[in-house]
Amino acid sequence: MTWRLIARRSFVMIKSVAIVGAGVSGLTCAVVSAERGYRTAIFAKETGQQTTSGAAAALWFPYDAEPADKVIAWGLETYNVLVDLSRDSGAGVSVIELRQFSRTADVSVPDWASSLGARRLRRDELLPAFASGFALNVPVMDTTIYLDYLAERLLKAGGEINANVRFEKLEDVSREFDFVINCAGIGARELVQDVDLEPHRGQVAIVPKIDNLTCAIVSDDAPLMYAIPRTNDCVFGGTNEISDNLEVNPAATLTMVGECTRVLIMETPRVLTDPTRSPAGWPHRHS
Repeated sequence: MTWRLIARRSFVMIKSVAIVGAGVSGLTCAVVSAERGYRTAIFAKETGQQTTSGAAAALWFPYDAEPADKVIAWGLETYNVLVDLSRDSGAGVSVIELRQFSRTADVSVPDWASSLGARRLRRDELLPAFASGFALNVPVMDTTIYLDYLAERLLKAGGEINANVRFEKLEDVSREFDFVINCAGIGARELVQDVDLEPHRGQVAIVPKIDNLTCAIVSDDAPLMYAIPRTNDCVFGGTNEISDNLEVNPAATLTMVGECTRVLIMETPRVLTDPTRSPAGWPHRHS
């Protein structure tokens, strides 16, 4: 997530808030704002399942984001909020075991993971494709449910969502709003002319629910792979490329499905309708 604030008045005078972007970040900011009594409106080109969030595996894990010290602190606060939300059956948030594997090295357990109860996997717990790994319980958001949950909370709190809205620059947001929050993902780059933002493209494939897959399987070694079980299906991934190309790459689909199938030792599953999603709006800035 990248976001930038424009404060048009003193904080003590703020009465209205506009958010650009309707993914998880934008909706979350809007919910917090509206539930605290501010007049709140979202403006977005895409909403719901058309957003980058709609294509995300949405597993909580501090990954490829900088500066690490700040990201981990923010992430741990988010972890606690999501664990609380997992107690709401309608939120689409659950806590599952994540198993992080390495194909070659003795994987190290990050300090932040140890603080959450991470443990090294025993040899008999390793999948044949891997040499080491660790496990910890983490929240996962089923965005086919979670996005609607957030939108409903926003509307219930009196907020509004304006779809099919595109701004050329952040200053184009109506001056009637005292405060503007930029949650436009990689679109934030153009809105504020931030040339340091670069797009990291992640492509996934949605396959039918795998009955015997009860934990998330992740490996950052090449080839990157993950299999994230959700309520009604499973997300296979993935890619991490510096690109803003929105076109699905069929070769990448074959590679990721093939690698997940090999690691999980299963027959190749069919890829569901809307077979691959390319959330090309994942912004990244080097510290």
